[in-house]
Amino acid sequence: MRTAGIDIGSITAKAAVMEDGMILGSRIIFTGYNTDLAGRKVFEELIKELGIETASIGKIVSTGYGRSSVKFARKTATEIICHAAGALLLDSRVKTVIDIGGQDSKAISVDGTGKVKNFVMNDKCAAGTGRFLEVMARALGSDLDEFGSLSLKADRPSRISSLCTVFAESEVISLISKGETRENIIAGIHESIAARVSAMAARIGIVSPVMLTGGVARNIGVVKALEAKLGIPLIVSQYAQVMGAIGAAVIASRAV
Repeated sequence: MRTAGIDIGSITAKAAVMEDGMILGSRIIFTGYNTDLAGRKVFEELIKELGIETASIGKIVSTGYGRSSVKFARKTATEIICHAAGALLLDSRVKTVIDIGGQDSKAISVDGTGKVKNFVMNDKCAAGTGRFLEVMARALGSDLDEFGSLSLKADRPSRISSLCTVFAESEVISLISKGETRENIIAGIHESIAARVSAMAARIGIVSPVMLTGGVARNIGVVKALEAKLGIPLIVSQYAQVMGAIGAAVIASRAV
């Protein structure tokens, strides 16, 4: 039976299709202002890419902050449950999932059966999220896709002490005016994110193996900074950014 998951995030909309426990494909587009349109578009583009009919999808589950706008989904599920389900599908050993998305970050503790034991979220502030990185990239006049590789060239990461996005941006501008290198500033930004996320995750207790999910997982600088802060390696899948959609497809298959 084929199932699909659609994850409507603040920055990107993702879709994934599964069949008998295997991922057939996934797709990512920018969400834009119309979440309903984004959900339909990302799903239709993926179906077309896979060369299958919509009627062949047994059930569709939506997740993400815009999940209620996906009217053609049969059911909605929280991001917490979906990221846990997706992570366990890809690696059954996982005990902790850390998700860093566009507008929030979360840490999820799962048991041996894949059930969520506990979780904690940072959804009140943009610090430590994809939005935070976007603001910092604009302040530095840099391409966000370059952040990871540039930070690895740093010889002395700058200190970014503020936990507020607005004040942190002011710190970055001040560092630029003092002649600090872009590489050191970016490395400092990544260390700031790692400090905030690790402190949040510590509230539920971090048990290895740990999988990092969400779009920020594509940034190798953040991954390395978080690994250094936690003192353990992180599992980063090629499907990290679409983990919510994959998990939603898993939830759909259970319902079927």
